[in-house]
Amino acid sequence: MKSQDINPKQAQDINIIENKELNIWEALIPVIALVGMLFYNVFYAFGDDALSGSNQFILLLGAAVAAIVGFKNKVSYKQMIDEVAENVKSTTGALLILLFVGSLAGTWLISGIIPSMIYYGLQILNPSIFLPACVVICSIISIATGSSWTTSATVGIALVGIGNALGIHAGMTAGAVISGAYFGDKMSPLSDTTNLAPAMAGGELFDHIKYMAYTTIPTIVFTLIIFIFISFTIDAEGVTDTSAMLASIKSSFNVSPWLFLVPAVVIFLIIKKTPPLIALLIGTLLGGVFALIFQPDIVAKIGGGESLNFLSGYKGVMNAMTVDTAIETTSVELNDLFSSGGMSGMLGTIWLIICAMVFGGVMDAIGALSKISKSVLNLFDTIFGLFASTVISCVGLNALASDQYLAIVIPGRMYRKAFEDKGLAPENLSRTLEDAGTVTSVLVPWNTCGAYQSTVLGVDTMSYAGYAFFNYLSPFTTLIFAGFRIKIKQLSLIGYKIKA
Repeated sequence: MKSQDINPKQAQDINIIENKELNIWEALIPVIALVGMLFYNVFYAFGDDALSGSNQFILLLGAAVAAIVGFKNKVSYKQMIDEVAENVKSTTGALLILLFVGSLAGTWLISGIIPSMIYYGLQILNPSIFLPACVVICSIISIATGSSWTTSATVGIALVGIGNALGIHAGMTAGAVISGAYFGDKMSPLSDTTNLAPAMAGGELFDHIKYMAYTTIPTIVFTLIIFIFISFTIDAEGVTDTSAMLASIKSSFNVSPWLFLVPAVVIFLIIKKTPPLIALLIGTLLGGVFALIFQPDIVAKIGGGESLNFLSGYKGVMNAMTVDTAIETTSVELNDLFSSGGMSGMLGTIWLIICAMVFGGVMDAIGALSKISKSVLNLFDTIFGLFASTVISCVGLNALASDQYLAIVIPGRMYRKAFEDKGLAPENLSRTLEDAGTVTSVLVPWNTCGAYQSTVLGVDTMSYAGYAFFNYLSPFTTLIFAGFRIKIKQLSLIGYKIKA
């Protein structure tokens, strides 16, 4: 999902900590405490402003509760700090990507790339086809790049802007973008999670993709049907007249299809497996160069000069990359849309991810994650129960460990033998890991994926979660297939006793 931040070999080396001193009730104490504190903080204290800082501290308080449980069960302070350090280290690539996405958004704004995307998009996409078109466009881009993150940072931003201009709820647009992006990412052989899941389950990549298609394609088709139905319910009379917006964009920016060369280069680099940080850096720098060529007056103004020269050009591009930038137009709606926080706008999300990794690191160090996963597995004894326990573990770990990789690695390692003992082929486990682990990560506000997508798209997680139909329907699809024994591939029955 983050484009090669982790590979299967690294995942095999991840040490899953077990603690025999810890019982299940003690393992659940930090979880109950965290959920209770977050519930009060969000619903009674801060509301939508909770992610501005208070939720971050709540995660640290949850880590403190876990540490107390750890001390009681003979886990040293050093062990906990070491595990936290490893967790934070594992997010280094994601944090740097966030910073580069912030800088890229800034240069793509002042260069006119994003305004041009919105300008042409407003003329092509209308409310009757907009939402399903978002799903299809993002699916194609994500299959090609293998990254939902890159998809959101390029076409996703523009589509949310177009949706806002059309008067479509931002949560709907973001839900459609995320649904398509995660479908493509999940099915792409270039995706890191698509490679990771079969590695954890003991299967082969293309067998995994083929078998995953059985649950994934019906889910995306159903998602498209839902968005088509929603499109029919959108009141066309209430949609903003876009002619004034088009004129405002045209008068404020030098709109040109040549500007699309920059996102095309970034997508091409990702397809060619260029490391994402390099691709984003090149995209940022190209955005700066195109800004100097196509929008010299805007760059000069942002740089504090009356005309473009070396100093005002340098300051203008650097300001766009690093701090808040806003471009005024004759349209109030566009004034809200044509703003970027640069790298500084990503700091709140980075803070959230680090605090989440602290909580997840302490929970892992005291053996709570392993204990909870094993306890869930022991609750079920049927084949359907095995699938259900895997789904519950994946979704739960996305919330508790705040990282989708751990939501794939831990259940993959824990349940691999259980699937073998039931005579089930590894494709069953790898498919379930993706259906429940990969796609639900974006629905958790403090998960690295949820934090990233909400920040990049500018839409709160709770606002888009209800419309990310593909993401929350996927776990149910895999359970339906398991319940009705549809495409449940078995190993050779020789040597296996299958218990229904």
